[in-house]
Amino acid sequence: MDTITLPRKKIISTATSAVGMAILVVILLFQNNILSAKDLGVGIYTGISPTLNELIENQKERERVFEKNIENKYFGGKIVEVEKGIKHVRMIRYYNNRPVRINVIELSKGVNHNIRIEPVIASENLASKSKIANIAQKNNAIVAINGGYFKPQTGVPLGTLMIDKKVYTGPIYDRVAMGIFDEGYAMARVKLKAVVNTNIGGFKIDNINQPRMLSTHTIVYTRDWGEISPPSPKYGAQLVVENDRIVKFTPYNSVIPENGYVIVGPQKSLEKFANAKKIKLDVKINPEWNEVKHVISGGPYLIKNNEIFVDMTAQKLTAIGGRNPRTAIGYTKDNHLIMLTADGREGSSIGLTLMELAYLMKEFGCVNAMNLDGGGSTVMYVNGDIVNKPQVKGGIPLSHSLTVKIKES
Repeated sequence: MDTITLPRKKIISTATSAVGMAILVVILLFQNNILSAKDLGVGIYTGISPTLNELIENQKERERVFEKNIENKYFGGKIVEVEKGIKHVRMIRYYNNRPVRINVIELSKGVNHNIRIEPVIASENLASKSKIANIAQKNNAIVAINGGYFKPQTGVPLGTLMIDKKVYTGPIYDRVAMGIFDEGYAMARVKLKAVVNTNIGGFKIDNINQPRMLSTHTIVYTRDWGEISPPSPKYGAQLVVENDRIVKFTPYNSVIPENGYVIVGPQKSLEKFANAKKIKLDVKINPEWNEVKHVISGGPYLIKNNEIFVDMTAQKLTAIGGRNPRTAIGYTKDNHLIMLTADGREGSSIGLTLMELAYLMKEFGCVNAMNLDGGGSTVMYVNGDIVNKPQVKGGIPLSHSLTVKIKES
């Protein structure tokens, strides 16, 4: 299937800033008696200072608009408040007169400044899996959905994963990923920009903590991968780096230092650097999202810049076509996050095609959206319960999850 693009009127998404926390407002008002809207980051500066009552009214209006928007958008669905600013919606949709069970989480950090959204891995290292309830409870999450693709045998995520500004795994086929910021979201196909610099030159790194795809690739493995690096490719070798110093050059797999990493690649490429005195790893992603905190990948796109855009072939995901259980994430022009699961492969819920999923995310207001892992992985957890009906009770063990938690005041 080739990339499908359906032209739509383009709407540019901008990340909106939230009103400052009420406690801070009260303190500052008592200290200075009066504050400008510019100082508080509220709306457009007019030179007229808002009172505390006006700030409270602005917040109440934001909450009222959120409530009304949810009621109108999901008319006919069963809507439950999970927490302030977080709604869970259950509904049945029909495709060719056959049902699909759908669960949606829509949330607004503008309504609740204590909402935190972040991906988490199943355990201490990447080669591990766990059921979503265990992942959510371990991380005090009130909402969780399955994340992106992973290697079934080990649990290692396949694609870009960044948590708290730390890159755990690099991209595969430059697939689409969502960046999560304090104030909003971004979505793009992501490339790795990683190099090793030494006192005698430098070289490119093809990936981080990912299974080898070509014998010519040079890959970095950190302690997040595990204690031991994978075997070298044919005619390959390994540089063991600890505290920015090369401590070993070997053809065999090695213990990964806690304060370092192992570089695995072709011997002819690495041996010339074996005696380097200084070595430094520089890792970036492209696009260089300033201030991004977390990145989670999936694919293909469902909506790109407010247009239906399903690029299965470009992202080498033709195998996931057809009608299946689905998981998707996206965000709206007013910066609401939408998380969706659709059950499938049974008479009471037949699943969705990627195009049907794209249209559904568009209907719910997403200006950018992407598919996550689906099939047996599709699962949604809300306040202690699995709210969809995965084929395996409780869902299969997962590599990682996208979670929502409430920061304690």
